[in-house]
Amino acid sequence: MNKPRVTAEDFIHFLVATPVNATAIEAQRTNPVGPAEPSHDAYTRLLHRLEPSNDTLWLEVKAEVRLNSGVLVLDDTVLDKPYARKMDLVHHMWSGKHHAVVKGIDLLTLLWTDGERHLPCDYRIYDKPNDGKTKNDHFGDLIDTAKERGFQPEYVLFDGWYSSLVNLKRIDAVGWRWLTRLKHNRRVNPDRTGNRPVGECDIAATGTVVHLENYGMVKVLRVISKGGTAEHWATNDLEMDELGRLKLARRVGRSRSITGA
Repeated sequence: MNKPRVTAEDFIHFLVATPVNATAIEAQRTNPVGPAEPSHDAYTRLLHRLEPSNDTLWLEVKAEVRLNSGVLVLDDTVLDKPYARKMDLVHHMWSGKHHAVVKGIDLLTLLWTDGERHLPCDYRIYDKPNDGKTKNDHFGDLIDTAKERGFQPEYVLFDGWYSSLVNLKRIDAVGWRWLTRLKHNRRVNPDRTGNRPVGECDIAATGTVVHLENYGMVKVLRVISKGGTAEHWATNDLEMDELGRLKLARRVGRSRSITGA
C-alpha cells in the first residue's frame, strides 16, 4: 500500500495559512513543486479518510477549559451553499443572517468562554431527513454530553429559537442556570390574574418575576435595543438584575445572537 501523499497535519497547516480559499485545488496549487507534489485528488482522498468527530474536538480543547467556571453558549449558524445541487447535508432552512429561507449546512455549536477565551467544545450537524433529529434534539444532546463531560457552568446562554419548554426543562434537569430571550407573544402570568403575552406585561427596570406558562417561575428583563424595539430576556436565576445580564453578554462578546448586537 502506497504511503499517502498528504497527511492531516499538512492540511491543517494549509488551513492556517490560507486567508480565504480552502479548496483542495488551492491546497495543491500552493504546495511546493517537487517529485512528491500531491494532486488535488490527494487532498480529496484525505478528507474522505478523516471522518468528522466531535470527540476529536473535545480531546483537543478539554485541557484548556475550566469545567467549574465560565459559561456555555449554544448557537447555530447556516453555512451558505446557494449553488449546491446534490451536496450532502445541504437543506433549505431559515437564516438569521439573511432573514429568509436559504440553502445551506446548519451547524450547531457549544462554546465555552470565560470572557477572554472562546473555545468550541462540541457540535452537531443538522440532517433531519437522514437521522430524524430536529435542532431541539441536537440541543438536548449537546447539553447531556456537556454534563457527562463534567461541566458545571455558571450559566448556559442561547438564542430565543431554543427557548422551548422542553429545552428549558432539559437544562433544569441537569441543575444549571440559563439565560435566553423570549418572543413577545410568549405567555406569562405576572400577577396571578391569568396568562398573557410577555410583550403586554409591565416589566420593572430591575426585572420582574413571572410565571412562564407550563414551566414555572422565571425572571424577565426588558431591554430596549438600538433600533428602539423591546427585547425580553428570561432566566431561571430569580436574583439576576440588568447588570448581571450585561456582564454575561459582555463575557460572551463575540456571540452576536446572545449579546443582541
